[in-house]
Amino acid sequence: MLQTRHTPRAGVLSLAPDVDLVRARAHEASGPSRHLFALLVGGVTEGPVLWLRPTWSRDVIFGDGARAFLDPGRIVFGAARTANEILWAAEEALRTGLMPLVVIELAEPPGLTPVRRLHLAAEEGAGRGAAPLPLILTPGRGGAAGVETRWHLEAAPGLALDGVARWRLSRLRARSAPEASWEMIVRKGRIRLAP
Repeated sequence: MLQTRHTPRAGVLSLAPDVDLVRARAHEASGPSRHLFALLVGGVTEGPVLWLRPTWSRDVIFGDGARAFLDPGRIVFGAARTANEILWAAEEALRTGLMPLVVIELAEPPGLTPVRRLHLAAEEGAGRGAAPLPLILTPGRGGAAGVETRWHLEAAPGLALDGVARWRLSRLRARSAPEASWEMIVRKGRIRLAP
């Protein structure tokens, strides 16, 4: 049975039942569909979304495709040559408290020190405005040290008879919840999950 009703908690960005992201803490999304995860998170936030990526990356968010999840006009793109420059820009944006979501695309998972700096910058930004949420996007299974949660999203093999695209969403790590996995569909920009 698909889960559709849930009650969000204060200080938590809730995408669906058991898919919660604590604000002012760094989270990681990995896997081939990690960009979709970021769009879904952006869809439940208000205000601008800062999307930082490497200058050499060929992955680009297509505005018409993003429109199903959030207004693409809300996305502010930034590019830098190195991971250190991307992380520095993310810290500065988080400190302002003006960006509710900062998406950080990296070629590999960052170490513990940069993640800790993101936590501190987000906490500082929370004191100046709405609590921001840093979301690190990494390929493969991820593995950033010190993140609050780590999610993996990939397309489920094949389509159901109804022709609806399905994904497998897995919580690989969380400080306050066990590992879990769901079949996910998206209807009108919102997640629906089945165990």
